[in-house]
This record gives sequence, structure tokens and C-alpha cells, in this order.
Amino acid sequence: MTSNRQREETQSRLTWLTKILRLKDLKITAFSFQQRDTELHLWVKPFKNGCRCPVCERRCPIVREAQEARSWEDVAILGRKTLFWYAPKEIVCPTHGLVQEAIPWAAPYARITYRLEFRLCALCQIMTQKAAAAILKMAPSTLSNCLHRVITRVRTGHKIRGLVTLGADEIAYCKGRKYATIIYDLDRSHVVWVGWGLGRETIDRFFNESLSEHQRLKSKWASCDMSRAYTGAIQHHCPNATLVIDRFHVVKALNEALDAVRKDEWRGLDKRGRQAIKGLRWMLGMQARNRSKKQSRFLNALRTSNRRIHRAWVLKDEFERIWHFTYPGAARQFLKRWMTAALRSRLPSLKTFVTTVRNHFDNILSFIERPLTNAVGEGINRLLKIVKNRASGFRGLEPFADLIFLTIGDLDIPAHIPSDLRTL
Repeated sequence: MTSNRQREETQSRLTWLTKILRLKDLKITAFSFQQRDTELHLWVKPFKNGCRCPVCERRCPIVREAQEARSWEDVAILGRKTLFWYAPKEIVCPTHGLVQEAIPWAAPYARITYRLEFRLCALCQIMTQKAAAAILKMAPSTLSNCLHRVITRVRTGHKIRGLVTLGADEIAYCKGRKYATIIYDLDRSHVVWVGWGLGRETIDRFFNESLSEHQRLKSKWASCDMSRAYTGAIQHHCPNATLVIDRFHVVKALNEALDAVRKDEWRGLDKRGRQAIKGLRWMLGMQARNRSKKQSRFLNALRTSNRRIHRAWVLKDEFERIWHFTYPGAARQFLKRWMTAALRSRLPSLKTFVTTVRNHFDNILSFIERPLTNAVGEGINRLLKIVKNRASGFRGLEPFADLIFLTIGDLDIPAHIPSDLRTL
């Protein structure tokens, strides 16, 4: 009677523990507290789904039972480290031969459970790895290795799909002028590729290794800055894509040319003349709709006091009209007339800008057909800088690329972890 009662009590405890931990597809056979009650060890076994082939998931006959039990770390419970113990069986599959049975609560060769992987990915998306390691009761180096294995496993065999509108940009990830090239899907606001370095060789590697010929021909739109490496590679590999030079970089180049005129005038003025145009830098860069009437009157007064700055400012304001055209033919005529007026202004910096516009003439006018910009890419870059700042920088590109794909990649990594044992 006593032994039966003890057996019933033990079984009720195991059932209660299974329900509390919300364990599915596995059964707890025993448990114990070790390491001065800081670790909870659970001896488990598959429930109604054991002895399955890890490849085809067919139930197969047992050949031999393992002599030693393996352990898998699970999510910490009430501050206690939790471990699963089980001795996997060797089975023979008619298709795949002698293999070890599939473990339903963990991936092959993994030492942590699916739900710890899910919790790890979810925490690393919103906090530093050091903070996530403290919550999960893991060493930061162990967490980093586990995270890399999870991301590598999920993204293995993943292919870029549906890339119609792409963007290219670069981002620094480490001191010492170390850069990475980022390729975006501008329609879906995702990062699809990360490559080490800058220049034509890096972006050529993306087109040759990550996209098929059919995908390259299917791309319809592209946006980037005025770098020859990006524009040349896109035009070479994606002949059917319409390249749109990013509006921000064009305006930035024009503002730099305008500021160069202001600097030249500043150097030639005396103290009294400099005092008259003090604070003019930010006023010149403002758009017409953002200026007050007082600021506009001040700029118009430069027509008599400083005609070179006034001439450059008028040309800059006129150039802004190009972004509001709806008919490409009218925009083309306007831009040609503007380039002629800029060349006649006898301002060296504006002549240099005209040369830049002439080199990218058609790609700037492509904005009229579709107002495509790299604003999505710049927004993604802001998120990537937040990720980089959390870790105070990265020594290599691999861990940085892992967090890029985890936070804003084209594949939702936590969603690809099996849902049966995903969360507590």
C-alpha cells in the first residue's frame, strides 16, 4: 500500500510538473534538484512521437539504445537553470539507414531546446547579448555561439525571393574604416544581403552569388547614391531595372556646392562683412516652405550686398522644382535650362555640380517616373546603428551580420523555430 501510494504521489508530481512547464510531445520520468538547488534536472522521453527518422520523420525500429544520456539546456525557471536528460536511440530507416532518432524538443546536434532558442532570439532583438545572458542564466560567450548556430541553421538554404526594388548602401561596423555593403528590399523594408567591404567587387559578389539570372532580369527598380561602383554594377547586372539616384544625395551635393560659395565669400570679407552674413549657412540650406518671411527678406537683400551668394541661392531654390514635375519631358527641358544657367553663373562649385548632374542625368530624371528614394534604407541604417551601439561596436562582420538578419532581415528567424516547444 505504501509503495503504491508513493508511486501515485510521484506520478502526480510528474504530471503536475509537466503541466506547469507546459511541455508538449514529451513526458517527464524523473526530476531532481542539484548544485545546491540552483539547477533543475528533468529526465524526459518523447511522448507518442519517438523513434522517428530525423530526415523523413518515419517511425522506424530500434537497433540499439544509447548507453549514456545527453543533456539539453532549457529556459531557466524561477531563477533555476533547467536541463533535459535523455538517451537517444539508434534506429534503422529504410531510406536513410542507421541514424539517431529525432529529438522533438531540440534541433539535431543542438545542446539547447527550441524554446530556449526562441527566447534567446526574442531577447537579442531588443537588448544586448550581455543582458540577455544574465536573464537566461548563460555565459555571454555561450549565448553568442548558440545565437550564431541558430541563425546559421535557419538561414541555411534560404534564397532571396521577390526582389523587385533594391537599394544599396554601406555602413561602418568597426573602427579603422571597416565597412560593409548592405542590400535592401525597398518594397518590404528588409535587409537581404550583407557583404564585407566596399566597391564594385563586393556588390558584384552579391549579384553573382545571391541572385540568379532570372532574378536579375526580373528586378525593375533600384535606388542608390551616385557612387560609380553601385550605379555601374546595377546597370550591368540588372539591365531591365530603372535606376533612380537617391534624391537626398543629389540635394546634399547641391548644398555642399552652395556652401562652398559661401565659404569663398567668407574668406574674402573683412570682420564687418563677415558679421553681416553670420548665420547664413543654415538659412541657405532651408527649403522655401520652411523659411519665414524675415529669412526670405534677408536672403533677397543679398542681391545688393553679396551677389555671388544670392545667385547661388536662387539657383539652388530653382533646382528644387525638379522633384515636383509629373511629365518627364518637361522635367528634362527644365533641367537642361537650369544646367545652362548654372554654367553661366561663373561659380566653380556649381559648375562641378553640373558635371555631376550631367553624369547621372537620366537616372536623376527617373525620379519623375517613380519617386523612389533610399529613405527606407536610411531608416534601416538607423536601426543597424542602434544594434551596433548596443554592443559598442563589433570586432568582425559575422556577429554584426547575425544581428542584422535577426532584427531586420528578410527571414523571420524566431518564426521558423518549431512552435510546439517555443515558449513557456
